[in-house]
Amino acid sequence: MKTTRKRQRATTAPGERAEGSPSEQLLFGGPLVYSAKWADYRNAYFEMSLWAMALRLPRLVAFTAKLAWRADRRALWTVGIGELARGISQAISLIAINAVLAAVLATGEIGHRVQSAVPAMIGAAATGIVGALANAASTSGSGRLGPKVERVATEMYLSHVIKVELAAVEDAAFQRLMDSAQYGAQASRRMVSACTGVIGSLVSFVAAAGVLTVLHPTLLPLLVLMTVPRSWASLQNSRAKYASYLRWMEHSRAGRLLSQNLTRTDPAPEIRVHGVGPFLLEHFRQMSQASEIEQARLATDSARVRLIASALTGLAALLTYAALAGLLVTGVMALSVAGTAVLAVRSGGQSLSTLVLQVNNLYEEACYVQDLERLFVDAKQWEIPEGGRPVPKRLEVIRFENVTFTYPADNDDEPKQESEPRTAPEDAPEAERPALTGVSLDIPTGKIIAFVGENGSGKTTISKLLAGLYQPDSGRILWDGVAAGELDRAQVFAQFAMVSQDFHRWPFTARMNVAIGRPDRPTDQQALEQAAAHSGADTVVEELPRGWDTLLNKGYRGGHQISGGQWQRLGIARARYRSAPILIVDEPTSALDAKAELEVFEQIRKLADGGQTVVLITHRLASVRYADLIHVLEDGELRESGTFEELLHKPTAGVFRELYEMQRAQYDDTALPGQRQPADSADRSDAR
Repeated sequence: MKTTRKRQRATTAPGERAEGSPSEQLLFGGPLVYSAKWADYRNAYFEMSLWAMALRLPRLVAFTAKLAWRADRRALWTVGIGELARGISQAISLIAINAVLAAVLATGEIGHRVQSAVPAMIGAAATGIVGALANAASTSGSGRLGPKVERVATEMYLSHVIKVELAAVEDAAFQRLMDSAQYGAQASRRMVSACTGVIGSLVSFVAAAGVLTVLHPTLLPLLVLMTVPRSWASLQNSRAKYASYLRWMEHSRAGRLLSQNLTRTDPAPEIRVHGVGPFLLEHFRQMSQASEIEQARLATDSARVRLIASALTGLAALLTYAALAGLLVTGVMALSVAGTAVLAVRSGGQSLSTLVLQVNNLYEEACYVQDLERLFVDAKQWEIPEGGRPVPKRLEVIRFENVTFTYPADNDDEPKQESEPRTAPEDAPEAERPALTGVSLDIPTGKIIAFVGENGSGKTTISKLLAGLYQPDSGRILWDGVAAGELDRAQVFAQFAMVSQDFHRWPFTARMNVAIGRPDRPTDQQALEQAAAHSGADTVVEELPRGWDTLLNKGYRGGHQISGGQWQRLGIARARYRSAPILIVDEPTSALDAKAELEVFEQIRKLADGGQTVVLITHRLASVRYADLIHVLEDGELRESGTFEELLHKPTAGVFRELYEMQRAQYDDTALPGQRQPADSADRSDAR
């Protein structure tokens, strides 16, 4: 609350709104402000002058050319040569037109004058054809180059992101950088178009300016004077549009969110039973109307700026044509030269206006592309190291020695948006509080090792440290005496298969949802069927419309939706198909019924009998009865270890026994102190 009041009292930046619409105030608590990193560029963009943009132009063009060179060299050469040829043909065309006018306006018979102008006419037509062909080549090359540049930039972006540590993906600052860099990959495609426009406009302007300088040097400053008002108007309207976009971006996004919720499946029952539909529809209407008012204001302001620019341009044109008239009257300039000068002024003015607008667009897109460059640098610092010592072939025990781990704090003052992922798993405690403190324990191979404890106790954190997804802040994780940090991380990952409560549901076919457990090898149908039979997913596949080839995504034609329990069976089959030496199962049966749960745990026990190490994380203490070793965690610390019988029958009640008795009491007729007894239970008690 303090943060919100502080923001409202602060000076409002060009891209911010001091107050939100009534619907924003009611539904979202105030104006929505997105905290993505690219929004930081708004002030730099508004404060950037035309001169500053011009100074940065060479670097922006060079970066775009470098990216385009990597994407398609032939298309880049086509664009460059095409724009250069178009500019040169434009200059030659003006010279040819000047020759035509000079011949036609000369003294003598009209037939002789026209005849003498024919070569110049042919030259003008030829240069026009050349210019059209060059423009077509440039357009074709730019059209081929744009999507390739976006693909290359996106591939570079993704190739860097998939190599970073899990901690980087869960880091708030790196998340925002990824968000901005992803936008930069898209902006790189638009930079190609803007850069092509810059080069084309610059060549055309230089051509026109060169012709004017040859005709009479006085006309060049008049050309610049004519184009300044239109350039100013283009820049002002562009910035006003961008500022409006920043102010209303989240407002529009929230409006779309309301409309999407009215059509989504999840909230549909409550929308109908609670009558939420008309309420949301009314606020959608109010927010849309507020946005419409902003668009009308923007259009009015744009018209006013353009009117002022047109008046100033008209005044500059009057001065230019007055200067031309003066040159004609004094005999300094011939009539044919004056006609050519008029064409050059019009052509050069249009080119300069386009140049300013394209430079403006280029700089705007470059702001985002710069974060793409920064991501490449930062990702190197977060990159998972390659190489290292080989993993022991006959691993006997993995030992945690005094391991402490703390999740990084999220220092972002802005509220999280719905699209931003969590920065820590479910059992991660509050920022700055260690998730694990001085934990020492053994994980012997070929056995079932269970981790139990309440939410926030550190169970999932241990599993991710074990799999090499996190590195401890202090202490050591030893693989038969070898520090895990010295091992080849790729080999470490290859030792594990994971089944978590929230495992990813790939929007692919049933076959690929299992086979993706081993993407490094061709799909083995026999192994797929064995894995499915092991987890009970074979019955799920049999019930699907197209069997293994059924698309498990309702959003596409032919897609099919399955239940959470069916998904969990496929997830277990995926881990089985991976056939890794160590299997980590985190709440594997949360979506299964009691009978299916017993079947899954029986299969897990068979895995250990076959020599596979099973690390089981669960809240249901009855399910760890057959574990060879149970580690009990509480508040990030190891409280006790032992077998099920040892922990349950300790002389003094420990954490495990206390939790077990609480869970068992839920199935007893006798209620816990302070717990309301069910009616049927009370009746049975009276009968006794």
